[in-house]
Amino acid sequence: MIQLSKKIVQVIIFCVLLSAPLTVKAQHMALKTNVLSDLTATVNLGLEASLAPRWSLDISGNYNAWDFKDYRKQKQWMVQPEARFWFCETFNGHFLALHAIGGEFNMADPFFPFNIYKQLRDHRYEGWMYGAGIGYGYHWILSPRWSIEAEIGAGWVGTSYEQYECVRCGAMTGEGVSNRFAITKLAVSLIFMIF
Repeated sequence: MIQLSKKIVQVIIFCVLLSAPLTVKAQHMALKTNVLSDLTATVNLGLEASLAPRWSLDISGNYNAWDFKDYRKQKQWMVQPEARFWFCETFNGHFLALHAIGGEFNMADPFFPFNIYKQLRDHRYEGWMYGAGIGYGYHWILSPRWSIEAEIGAGWVGTSYEQYECVRCGAMTGEGVSNRFAITKLAVSLIFMIF
């Protein structure tokens, strides 16, 4: 009797999992790029999937491997998973988000607006970053396949780093850990609806 019940439960679970994709609405997966990251020569790509009528999961990543003139560096890679709650329906209008951050960096005098990290001008830093934040965004539908989205997020960012004398060849002068409240996401994304 118990073995028969287990088999029935397994068949029911299998049927539910098999039919789950059939109940999802027509537009439920998107490919995206953050245009603001593109402007800093950072290659980035995101994939977002609808999980329910008002919930989606976005996973974005970026990579910058280039040195710029005057020994300027913004080398880094980062992954940012994000759960989104949509006020109306997925991929349309306002949403709130909860995201995490993880990655590695090697930076010296990077292209940050408003000179927000002055200490990066005279030293080179390399290490790990991690954190979490909340965000707010809006999604504009342009056509059945194309959209634009803007999002801003803030939260906690931690780093574990080594500091070097100069941007080019200096010796290590210290190491440390930093924890701060910061902007954790700033995006204006161009989106293509896959299906």
